[in-house]
Amino acid sequence: MSYTALYRKFRPDIFDEVKGQVPIVTTLRNQVKSSRLSHAYLFCGTRGTGKTTIAKILAKAANCESPVDGNPCGQCPMCQSIAAGTSMNVIEIDAASNNGVDNIREIVEEVRYSPTEGRYKVYIIDEVHMLSTGAFNALLKTLEEPPSYVIFILATTEAHKLPVTILSRCQRYDFSRITVEEITERLTDLVGREGVQAEERALRYVAKAADGAMRDALSLLDRCIAFYPGELLTYDNVLEVLGTVDTEVFGTLLRAIRTGDVAGAMRVLDDTVMRGRDLAQFVIDFTWYLRNLLLAKSVESPEEFLDITSDQMGAFLTEAEETKTETLVRYINVCSDLTNRIRYAGAKRVMIEVELIRLCRPETETDYSGLLDRVRHLEEQLANGVVVQAGGTATQGTVPQAEPEPDPVVAAELPKAMGDEIRAVAEKWSSIVSSATGPLKIYLQTARPSVDEGGTRLILVYNDEFDKSAMESGGHLESLQNLIGKHTGKQVEITVELAKKGRGNMAAYPDLSQLKAKVPVEFVD
Repeated sequence: MSYTALYRKFRPDIFDEVKGQVPIVTTLRNQVKSSRLSHAYLFCGTRGTGKTTIAKILAKAANCESPVDGNPCGQCPMCQSIAAGTSMNVIEIDAASNNGVDNIREIVEEVRYSPTEGRYKVYIIDEVHMLSTGAFNALLKTLEEPPSYVIFILATTEAHKLPVTILSRCQRYDFSRITVEEITERLTDLVGREGVQAEERALRYVAKAADGAMRDALSLLDRCIAFYPGELLTYDNVLEVLGTVDTEVFGTLLRAIRTGDVAGAMRVLDDTVMRGRDLAQFVIDFTWYLRNLLLAKSVESPEEFLDITSDQMGAFLTEAEETKTETLVRYINVCSDLTNRIRYAGAKRVMIEVELIRLCRPETETDYSGLLDRVRHLEEQLANGVVVQAGGTATQGTVPQAEPEPDPVVAAELPKAMGDEIRAVAEKWSSIVSSATGPLKIYLQTARPSVDEGGTRLILVYNDEFDKSAMESGGHLESLQNLIGKHTGKQVEITVELAKKGRGNMAAYPDLSQLKAKVPVEFVD
């Protein structure tokens, strides 16, 4: 005898066996008991949530000769013929391959004839959103006023694609995703009936990987059992079969990223590749790991939102406390963007390596979140005793020997003559900086506002090449021009310079913010 897949072998035969759709099941059972069945139903929801299964149960219950509390009895000739697929009263149609006008016209012609046995002719149209516009128009009149002995059950995963005229003529039921706990409970029952030994942790991971679809969970379980026949199904076995990664690996990867350990992150990725794990799924799972950490930091009782076991919760919360919220948000944004791009990429590993380096080296980023992560990285280095030197290098341990101090640099004086525009900027500089937002405000705070020898050009001087490059990019100069115009009503030429050794240090540049305090100014007509 040929083998029957688990999702077919254990498909529910009565409403009581359906998991995760209690409101829908209760409503339909009450309709059967009170003989108040509608002429048209619309079942909406993601794959594997029980739309077709409940449609078949409803078809049996509607035609059952002796229903029991709204459930089909399963013993009468009608129930048995429908279950065997030999009944002429239940017609299943796949709209993906029968989506033309002619196909629907055949249904309209058949509807005219009453059932030869039983009370109702039930038409189950799966993936109904695939019907053409002409087919919908052909179905419309019959769907609105069908004979009393006809029931239409339309099933779809994309209800938004259906015409409003169809939606308004059906009783709509939205199927929710099935929870991990409900799927785990169902899998535990089925492995017991199949005589298979499995760890609870392994079944829970299968349930989580199914993403709310019971059919997917049974298919994944079938694969795992087939790979290890007659053996105890362990958590590690499931990870190997499904090509996924243990959460402990993600913890190691996150710590490598936080500390800027590029080599450590590459080793984690290389080990993942060597174990034959799916790289796209690796990125998705890491994103969910980061999401769980973010929830653990953001809610008071994270246990109800996290799909992890209680023995993992302690270590998980500790990991969450060690990572800042804004850092997690940046990591999630980078990984989410990578998930979209990697799906059709040829060199998946290279793309992941590039993004891991970006995460490890926030100094390569010029956006606001990257800048915050860079500051966080520097703070952690200083807290760990790392000496950050000029040029961005860092050393661990003892402080290097002090170099001989250079000759003192005499503070540069502002030019004797100064234009009205520059004077106005100097008077309003603190207000201009205060009104700036985001990265621009940070870049202005780290700059020295200075002026050229002619007294007509504003110069922003930086000690750091990164800050200089960031200020010159992203439209920051244009934003500064707008702020200056808003506060002074004037426009000035702006340039950005890096403090060069040839001119000493920052003190060698005139400080425009000290204009009123230090220098009497002569005005140029």
